Amino acid sequence: TKEYTQNKKEAEKIIKNLIKIVLKLAILYRNNQFNQDEIALMEKFKKKVHQLAKTVVSFHQVDYTFDRNFLSKLLNDCRELLHEIIQRHLTAKSHGRVNNVFDHFSDCEFLAALYNPFGPYKLHLQKLCDGVNKMLDEGNI
Repeated sequence: TKEYTQNKKEAEKIIKNLIKIVLKLAILYRNNQFNQDEIALMEKFKKKVHQLAKTVVSFHQVDYTFDRNFLSKLLNDCRELLHEIIQRHLTAKSHGRVNNVFDHFSDCEFLAALYNPFGPYKLHLQKLCDGVNKMLDEGNI
């Protein structure tokens, strides 16, 4: 993110927002704050994130399969589900954080640069996919 944006402060903000979203979601979940509809949405969200993780790894491992529009749509589907889940619980500022994170990671130009097999982010993508693959293997995603 930092290398792509060429802006350390912006990159740090995106990552900070990602961490805040994950922590707030975990706190809400652990404290049983979700109603039945939100729990159903949470399950749908978990499945979508699992699909996203498998897709991210697959696009990296299998040559010529990368589809930035498909990956961007998956990310935006996750965004919409997340907005629905947190609707009753978090402020407009938190919804803005969700948008900040997903605007960055679902950007087709960012995804194309990240997955460019001859681009400068090849090692970053390898590390990312190794980590995601490990989490998939351990059942954490």
